[in-house]
Amino acid sequence: MKLITAGASPFARKVEVLIRESGLDDLVERITVATAPGATDATLKSANPMGRLPALLREDGPALYDSPVICRYLDAQANSGLYPDNDWDALVLEATGDGMMDSAVLMTYERRLRPEAQQSEEWIAAQWDKVSGAMAALENMWMAHLKGKLTIGPIAVACALGYVDFRHGDRAWRDDHPELAEWYAAFCERPAMQATEPQG
Repeated sequence: MKLITAGASPFARKVEVLIRESGLDDLVERITVATAPGATDATLKSANPMGRLPALLREDGPALYDSPVICRYLDAQANSGLYPDNDWDALVLEATGDGMMDSAVLMTYERRLRPEAQQSEEWIAAQWDKVSGAMAALENMWMAHLKGKLTIGPIAVACALGYVDFRHGDRAWRDDHPELAEWYAAFCERPAMQATEPQG
């Protein structure tokens, strides 16, 4: 198997963490690409017609893309139990983490890709409101699950928080969410998280 990835993508990081937590690290070759909206790498485009990271090349079928699909496939290959049967809480947490990533990436694009005169502070604020709303929900309703058995849910949330720190470190989200911050600090001690810190 070959994973098309990039060092700054939080969605690719989620897959990388799952790979390591599932014991698949030596079985997955990495193809690192440089890509951006409007300048999609040709290898990535051939694997995913939408040009989005990550994508997984298989020997026995078409490429898989979208991080939840890739993660479920790899979890099944390893039988690692990170997608427990009928664990809807794990799936909601994965969706929450992925949604936080979506909004945080859109904030990054607004700042980095649009001319300064065309940037919308209202748009950025609206995306941050989604991220901070998710953080509040995590702290108020989901801490027991985050602190429980390792599933895809905590992995997705941790990768989302990691991306917020990486690209939006001035947001000081820990001030309003101390319990979530404490959990995240402990989760970041996992070797899979340390080995996949974002680059670029």
